[in-house]
Amino acid sequence: MASSSSSASSSAAAAAAAYPRSHLPRWRRPGLLALLFILLCFLSFQVVIHVPYARSSVSRWLFADYQSKHKVSGNCPGCGDLQDMNDADKTIAYTDQHGRIKLFKVTAREFASSSIWKNPSLPRDSQKQEAAQELQLATRSEDTNLSSADTLLTKNVDPIKLKRQVFRRKRKEQRTQELLQMDKEVELQMRTAATNRSRNFDNKVRGSYNIWRPEFHHINTDSTLRLMIDQIIMAKIYATIALSQKESDLYASLMKCIKESQTAIGDAHMDSELDLSALEKAKAMGHVLSSARDVLYSSDEVSRKLRAMLQSTETNIDAAKKQNTFLVQHAAKTVPVPLHCLHMLLTTDYYFRDGVIKEHFLDAALNEKEHKAKLEDRSLYHYAIFSDNVLAASVVVRSTVANANEPEKHVFHIVTDRLNFAAMKMWFISHPPRLATVHVANIENFNWLNSTYCSVCRQLESARLKEYYFKAHDPSSLSDGNENLKYRNPKYLSMLNHLRFYMPEIHPKLDKILFLDDDVVVQKDLTPLWDIDLKGMVNGAVETCKESFHRFDTYLNFSHPKISENFDPRACGWAFGMNMFDLEEWKKQNITGIYHYWQDLNEDRKLWKLGTLPPGLITFYNLTFPLNRTWHVLGLGYDPAVDLTEIENAAVVHYNGNYKPWLDLAISKYKPYWSKYVDLDSSHVQHCYTSKQ
Repeated sequence: MASSSSSASSSAAAAAAAYPRSHLPRWRRPGLLALLFILLCFLSFQVVIHVPYARSSVSRWLFADYQSKHKVSGNCPGCGDLQDMNDADKTIAYTDQHGRIKLFKVTAREFASSSIWKNPSLPRDSQKQEAAQELQLATRSEDTNLSSADTLLTKNVDPIKLKRQVFRRKRKEQRTQELLQMDKEVELQMRTAATNRSRNFDNKVRGSYNIWRPEFHHINTDSTLRLMIDQIIMAKIYATIALSQKESDLYASLMKCIKESQTAIGDAHMDSELDLSALEKAKAMGHVLSSARDVLYSSDEVSRKLRAMLQSTETNIDAAKKQNTFLVQHAAKTVPVPLHCLHMLLTTDYYFRDGVIKEHFLDAALNEKEHKAKLEDRSLYHYAIFSDNVLAASVVVRSTVANANEPEKHVFHIVTDRLNFAAMKMWFISHPPRLATVHVANIENFNWLNSTYCSVCRQLESARLKEYYFKAHDPSSLSDGNENLKYRNPKYLSMLNHLRFYMPEIHPKLDKILFLDDDVVVQKDLTPLWDIDLKGMVNGAVETCKESFHRFDTYLNFSHPKISENFDPRACGWAFGMNMFDLEEWKKQNITGIYHYWQDLNEDRKLWKLGTLPPGLITFYNLTFPLNRTWHVLGLGYDPAVDLTEIENAAVVHYNGNYKPWLDLAISKYKPYWSKYVDLDSSHVQHCYTSKQ
């Protein structure tokens, strides 16, 4: 036994001598480090597994504690009573994106009205599913090809946001339903009102506006007519080509179809006016044209013929337009037979009815002082009329007096020429206006109106102006086609047209006067015009500019430096025909001198064409006060589209243009406004206008 122990000890001593013991510290030993590394990995793994469970447990413990304190009702687990929650602070527990638990408190008033409480007792997946189902139900009424629930579940959307969207959508739908209900009520009221109107509708003229009438069957009521006209044009082209190529049979067929189509068309302007056989003729023409195209078609030759026809047609149209303009001017400026008859009868009465004339002049001599006082009385309402048309002047005076509130205060100053003075004088002797005063003057008695003082008189007597009007082959005449025929007007050669620029010379004692053209009709009392403050201006007139129309560049030659340097091309034009003139300001501004200055510069007609409106725009430039448009409505002598409401509301309507109301050219719908003031009781009017001439 002792030997064995001694041997063991000797062996251990030998081993120790062979392998000396290490003196390294324990933490430097490799085995221990490996063991520590394995232990740390195991603990990390356990933390990853158990932390979510611990986090969820802490959240449930916090909300369970909140529920026990506030006695949450059992039918809404995790929600609590809203009224109690509104009175208490809210403790919110949540986890951030790093997994850390966060707590904070808020008060109820810090929540918006649209805030939605999340149920913490439900798992997150259940909350997402519930919100997605509610949103799906809310949007089921909208047509969509994708399921809202599936779409929302596939996206990582906050359940609170989903509930908020559902809440807002429900509120929007509720508001929409309310609006729809209101719309239904309004629609019901409109339907009831329409029913009541239909019961009271007068159906006597209903047939005149029936949409089932034949002319309303098609939008293009002249489509067949235009087709036939186009066929005739093409047939003429092919007939010309057939004749040149000696296709006699085809030429005869084309000419026959052309004649038949022209007969079927006649004077038709729409399909309903065509002959009953027109459609058959069009079909027959179509077959012949098809055959001609197969035999004769050549694009170069057809295009050449079409160009020749187009050029010929354009030439014919230009000639027709020029002829039409000349004929309209001729018809508008030629004195009608009935009007000439009236002037002749009145002139005859003036010179041969001695008893009436002597009695009139005897009364005039007795009342001469009173009559002269009226002509110069500034407290009365004075009118200036320059005319050689007895009937037109009588309508102006008659309509003004008929609509005047105090006709005895109205004085009319009429100036005419020597040729028509007797007729004008005799008319107002035999047809004196009610209570108003009329004074007729002869322009020949204005001794101051001579070529020495008046530049227009000097120009009207010049040989150049006479050539401009009457010499057909002179380069400066209008007949060469370079000028507008409307300027070839006899009124431009009459001094009556230029007397409007000499108001202070004609009426030296007056301070204000209203100028009226002889082609106007007065429909209201004009005395308020005398009360309008012109604010230092000389001329009160209605402006006529509309967008780019009737501005200064329409009337004046702005390529001339004298015009372009002194006037604005965009300045608004105004109308002669009813103008209130302040004669005191006229004299201060020397208006007549300004007029003479520009007339002398325009002796060669380079600044403007003939007429009184262009020099009027220049003379009264920056001296015109714009009146309300209801005082003066223009266009009844050329524009068939003037608003009838504007005409009815106007104080003065003006037949400016060629279609004067005393002519057959007059626009028929405007003529009654003038003709109702014609004195039809006059024996001379009845004789000249009702008897056959």
